[in-house]
Amino acid sequence: MEYIRIQHIDNPLFAKMHRLMQEVFPPEEVLDYDLWKEPLEDPSIRVFVAVHEGEVVGATEYRYYPDMNVAMTDFTIIGREGLGVGRFLAKKREKDLLALAAENGKSLYGMFAEIYDPYRVEEHAFGGIKPMDPYVRREVLSHLGYKRTNFAYVHPSWQNDGEAVSGLDLGFMPMDENQDFLEADLIVTFLKRYYAVLPEKPQAWLDMVEALSSLEKVELLPL
Repeated sequence: MEYIRIQHIDNPLFAKMHRLMQEVFPPEEVLDYDLWKEPLEDPSIRVFVAVHEGEVVGATEYRYYPDMNVAMTDFTIIGREGLGVGRFLAKKREKDLLALAAENGKSLYGMFAEIYDPYRVEEHAFGGIKPMDPYVRREVLSHLGYKRTNFAYVHPSWQNDGEAVSGLDLGFMPMDENQDFLEADLIVTFLKRYYAVLPEKPQAWLDMVEALSSLEKVELLPL
């Protein structure tokens, strides 16, 4: 299996990856094909696919913020069972991020991820791919070390229609597994930076960020 970075919309592997995304994720979570041009060419956004026998069987997008010394996992897709795609992507991503932090003269602080809560929202079938089942994904992320930030989380729809998307938790995987809180100002800075690309912010999101701004720290709980 190969771990290949995609940096241009005209890469034939991107069309396969985008098709896989549409099969797996709900529409409001998938950026339109043409809108991927700038993100793919942005050196800070890292999009990799797992390629097996010429086919895209998995993908992951993530980024590293040198000033905050944290990463964000945008998504991870396991497109085929029985190949160890999930572990392959996780290990390759971790190695890459640790190297990026080292180049920045630091030891990686941790990694954010938006995590579906199937106990609240059950309609996401994720294309019928069993490893993508939200119950399975949540347990896998827990095993990796992700924890749940203790506040009611919403995010702006990626369709940029001003709607708030709920049914997720903002997760964080501290590199120190004993860490049980996260600085609130770090969360606020991260969220504002991450969603700066979407001009249409729902009021629920603005209210959430304002409430976080009044806090010193946020508890990290088990998933």
